[in-house]
Amino acid sequence: MNSLADRTWPEISGDQVLAIPVGSTEQHGPHLPFSTDTDVAVALARALAARRDDVLVAPALPYGSSGEHQAFPGTLSIGPQAIELVLVELGRSASETFGRILLISGHGGNAIPVNRAVRRLRSEGRDALAWAPRWRGDAHAGRTETSVQLALDPHRVRLDRAEPGNTAPLSDLLPVMREQGLRPVTANGVLGDPSGADAEEGTRLLAEATDDLATTVARWLGEDT
Repeated sequence: MNSLADRTWPEISGDQVLAIPVGSTEQHGPHLPFSTDTDVAVALARALAARRDDVLVAPALPYGSSGEHQAFPGTLSIGPQAIELVLVELGRSASETFGRILLISGHGGNAIPVNRAVRRLRSEGRDALAWAPRWRGDAHAGRTETSVQLALDPHRVRLDRAEPGNTAPLSDLLPVMREQGLRPVTANGVLGDPSGADAEEGTRLLAEATDDLATTVARWLGEDT
């Protein structure tokens, strides 16, 4: 495993890409764990490192911009400004050793601050890239995320508690969510329907996302794809 946490300083090579998984600690309905987004980011970073010896995976950042979930007990959010600042500082520190910094985000709510952090790092002359999986399907804790979590760690999925949430198109819900968060549009924290989720589908989704990530990184590094 190409894990930064498992190495000692003499084992570090500056010509490697440092992949930093960026997740969240937020509710994912009554059936998925708070770490779902972090689990996804870590799994995809590790999958990339399994394909490329030049990728080293940093410890994950398990907090993100999750204020829209704050009405659900247990959600821990540090907000967009904080996540941007943390990632900029991490990028600056990492750039003292590593020539390239890759931010792999597993939480859609991190998109704006993650991309802002990358732009800031690039403006300072650092080589950074942001990437996130482009899942199709329901928006939050539905079939897609449930299938992926079943593929990663089925023992942490409470399938007996899985139930549909609000299945309206996300675009219809966003105006209320931006003003009031998720609670007014979904009582159970689910946007979508986890019915029919299975590990096989999750494995396929993870493989497709890993392919996309690997292709994106190869292009970033100037390799023929």
